[in-house]
Amino acid sequence: MNDPNCQPLQILDGQFVTDGAGVRLRRSLGLPECEDFDPFLLLDEIHSTRREDYIEGFPPHPHRGFQTITLMREGGFRHRDSLGNEGAIGPGGVQWMKAGAGIVHEEMPAPDNGRLWGYQLWFNLPAAHKLDPPQWRDIAADEIPWITDSGSRLRLIAGELDGRQGPLDGAGQGLLLIDAELAAGAECSIPLPGPPCHALVYLACGRIVVGTTPLGTGQLGLWRDCPLLRLEAREDSVTLIAAAHPIGEPIARGGPFVMNRPEELRQAVLDWQQGRMGRI
Repeated sequence: MNDPNCQPLQILDGQFVTDGAGVRLRRSLGLPECEDFDPFLLLDEIHSTRREDYIEGFPPHPHRGFQTITLMREGGFRHRDSLGNEGAIGPGGVQWMKAGAGIVHEEMPAPDNGRLWGYQLWFNLPAAHKLDPPQWRDIAADEIPWITDSGSRLRLIAGELDGRQGPLDGAGQGLLLIDAELAAGAECSIPLPGPPCHALVYLACGRIVVGTTPLGTGQLGLWRDCPLLRLEAREDSVTLIAAAHPIGEPIARGGPFVMNRPEELRQAVLDWQQGRMGRI
């Protein structure tokens, strides 16, 4: 018998959108159908071999009040920001940026033989930390442990699994983040943080079944308070799995700023316009 708590709350179809300077993305979270899934605010995938889909990148733009996590599978991105940081991540690399009180940054693609494939996840901050000093960190591919078993290969980016610990430890909310590759017929079980817990599974390519729920390419499933996610691949598949404790606070969102109240959004815009978040 299936645990009713392990049935998805919602299955969403990713939609192609453009962002930055015309970058073509598939967005599955952060759309009118589902604006957020506390503490997850947005999920984008970029996957292309066409330079015109991405080459202009993301020119300088501000953020305040949340975190971004960028995961690359093919190609990479170069980063610079108003704090004077510069860096790059390549295939398998991860970048974490805590916007906190405010930062201006630029993200420019570094394709590998024309290929660019990765994700960006926006992850909220509680009110007590929305105005923390900004932070930034690049994590190289060789810092991220692989957990392999019978056709499944799991890259553990954040959280604990099978006695291993992911290197991204500053995001908070008990974040578990896994980049998974499953061969056809492979199965894996992912224990989730204790309740309250919100979990998502995004299928970048292939076909899988989560419990009894099928997911196809470009679909996102959302689960609440499920102790375990059991995945079975019906064909070779690549999927992103994330889970975290919800924050449970009001969200006021406007473009690149995520705060708790509308007046805080207005202040964020004013601070950016007056240069208080710095410039590049």
